[in-house]
Amino acid sequence: MPYLMRVELPDVPGSLGRVASAIGEAGGDIEAIEIVEKRDGFAVDDVLLEIPPGTMPDSIISACSVLDGVSVLWISRYAAGGNLFLDLEVVEALTEDPSTARDRLVELLPIAFRVDWAARVTPGENGGTVVHATDAAPSAYDVQPVAAPTRLPGDEVYVECAAPFGNDLVLMGRRGGPEFLDSELARLEHLLGLAITISHG
Repeated sequence: MPYLMRVELPDVPGSLGRVASAIGEAGGDIEAIEIVEKRDGFAVDDVLLEIPPGTMPDSIISACSVLDGVSVLWISRYAAGGNLFLDLEVVEALTEDPSTARDRLVELLPIAFRVDWAARVTPGENGGTVVHATDAAPSAYDVQPVAAPTRLPGDEVYVECAAPFGNDLVLMGRRGGPEFLDSELARLEHLLGLAITISHG
């Protein structure tokens, strides 16, 4: 059963190896790892795990949390398949048909950012008009224009963010967290800029 875990660990040689060993000893199998952010001597990594039936995610969390300087920030079931989707793969997909690049990006954001939904919305008096959205996205939004990628208050279910996308906004939501990091907001801004450039040919 696939899970995605976000873990903070010291940015020193051997830290990731200790975490990987702890995960293995607790019964988890690492499928992929992506560095999400580096800050103040620490790294934040997303770890895609396969956890066999009968093994509880809590045992993985406990095994990692006893390591010096290691904190599990979040863990959840991950239904997007057996790999992490890199930004380069997103750009390659956008260039296949530049005329659909903006909508295609919205469709790819959930797997690139490990979010539950993404939507492109034109802000307006009634909260905005949905231009394009993934299946799990809400049908209505109460959003105002933003000048840069911004964390939104969200609700009791989702953490959310918004970013300008030409005259529209792109919104993303994650069920239960984790909060969007500054590095993720910067990645989002970069990919949105590339999609606009690609769509103009």
